[in-house]
Amino acid sequence: MTKHKLTKRKALIYNEYYGQQEILDELYKKSSEGQYFNKLYELIIDENNILKAYRTIKRNTGSKTKGVNGHTIKYLERLSKDKLISMVRSRLNNYTPNPVRRVFIPKSNGKQRPLGIPTIEDRLIQQCILQILEPICEGRFHKSSFGFRPNRSTHQAIARCQHLINHSKNHFVVDIDIKGFFDNVNHGKLIKQIWTIGIRDKRVLCIISKMLKAEIVEEGKPTKGVPQGGILSPLLANIVLNEFDWWISNQWETKTTEYEYNQPSSKIKALKSTKLKPCYIVRYADDFKLFTDSRTNAKKLFIASKLWLKDRLSLEVSDEKSKITNLRKNGSDFLGIRLRAVPKGTSQLGYVSQSKIEPKRKKKIIEVYKNKLKDLKNNASVDKVKNLNGFTLGIHNYYKVATDVRQDFNDIFHIIYGKYKTLKRKNIIVKKGIENEVLKTFYKGYNEDLESCCKITLYPIHFIHFKKPIQIHPEVTPYTEIGRKRIHNTLNVVTVFELERLRKGNFGNRSVEYLDNRISRFVGQNGKCYVTGIRLETAEVHCHHKIPLKYGGTDGYDNLIIVHSEIHKIIHSTNIKLILQTTKDWTVKSKLKLNQLRKLANLELINF
Repeated sequence: MTKHKLTKRKALIYNEYYGQQEILDELYKKSSEGQYFNKLYELIIDENNILKAYRTIKRNTGSKTKGVNGHTIKYLERLSKDKLISMVRSRLNNYTPNPVRRVFIPKSNGKQRPLGIPTIEDRLIQQCILQILEPICEGRFHKSSFGFRPNRSTHQAIARCQHLINHSKNHFVVDIDIKGFFDNVNHGKLIKQIWTIGIRDKRVLCIISKMLKAEIVEEGKPTKGVPQGGILSPLLANIVLNEFDWWISNQWETKTTEYEYNQPSSKIKALKSTKLKPCYIVRYADDFKLFTDSRTNAKKLFIASKLWLKDRLSLEVSDEKSKITNLRKNGSDFLGIRLRAVPKGTSQLGYVSQSKIEPKRKKKIIEVYKNKLKDLKNNASVDKVKNLNGFTLGIHNYYKVATDVRQDFNDIFHIIYGKYKTLKRKNIIVKKGIENEVLKTFYKGYNEDLESCCKITLYPIHFIHFKKPIQIHPEVTPYTEIGRKRIHNTLNVVTVFELERLRKGNFGNRSVEYLDNRISRFVGQNGKCYVTGIRLETAEVHCHHKIPLKYGGTDGYDNLIIVHSEIHKIIHSTNIKLILQTTKDWTVKSKLKLNQLRKLANLELINF
């Protein structure tokens, strides 16, 4: 399973852990029906929404990144549940965001992209808001938007492009480059767009407005722009451009007609008999393509779009970077893939999509791979080999949707083969690879000799199969029961009632990290006692620290295990006679597990 799919499924699981699914479903349903929302603040500060937000951000890679106050997720995980909830509620009651730390990361073109890093507390608050606003926005977003949305991906965006090339004969592409989109979003216009989309809780709008104007260290308060690096920023960016999505769509695809057609294809057929200009949009964040059927229409579409973006959204278009491409003659780059329309077979009438890795990306892959081989030559290690394999698997997984991907990676292999051959000559890479599960799954059919480095089998960079990208099914959404069935099976071993019972109770000063991982462990063990394997009632559950806190143990997931409350007493008991009497009918496996836990707790092992 890809990281993308895993992340999306985890989001659904978290909804179930904290009893949020019905609430989010209702928000999505009402939004889809065109209703407005005036009382969202109470949902944002709800206990379960806050705990779910904590669970979500603690697993983000950025959770270890420090804000201006130096805090990371380590600071939050030490707080008790009550203190964490109280902190969020008191901050939001009279919200003033902490200053944002400015950092710069390199872009593929050699320039630097500015990021604004909020404090971990503000990131938690943004996540609380995101969780409530997202289903509302999803109910209003256009289907042709694929970036930073649940259950949508770059592969689906490429699939949509290929469909338009293959089936609609729209072979002219308009590329529009917005000058510094994230830095130039008009704050006043954005707040109005949020209002229009249905979010009409003035308290929430005020909080978002303050977030947009959060002070940037050594730069002051911004008057425009959406800070890249904030958790809420991608959703806000999509709200800005959603209006453009629908404007383009309403020119053709969703054009209102006097006659109501039962089938979209019948409607499109009728529109073709008019003077209207066919046009479709495929967007991923601020990177988008407009498809049409002629250069004349493409020029008109470009001029109209440029004027609309300027007049409606106060966004400037770069004439130098924007262009019109005839896909039958030239390629157009999108999300690292170069798209073309080529004759289908021997026929000169039909065209089909052809795609390959974008040349700049291909050059970058070669550069990175050469550097990794150079590192192995200088000082080969297990970690470096794993890093190389991870890189190979990652680029294969991303670019596998390009029709010419096999030829692309053969080209790459031939270019880097000189360095690869040097490592073979020095016996750093040897022909002693062993097939493993990854190779069986991702490199099925590879019939050349496997090679290894540091006794770890290398993934062959030149061996890859094209996988046709699939368009997203219209029913797929995390906010309807039908949509979820296509992406996730609900928890069928642990019931929603049990999860609710587990969340409630008096836990004293237990950390929020402990309480969150306690639920994870219970679900992960299917509600069974680790030692005996018996299915537990919620009242019987005890979450045991394998290594006690007094010996340096933590509240981390790996240090916790679910056992029956009576078994927990046996683990810590010093009464050998009582232990032997209690365990006389136990299986050998259960007895071994008991001794395993006693050993970790520095307690005497039982001689059964």
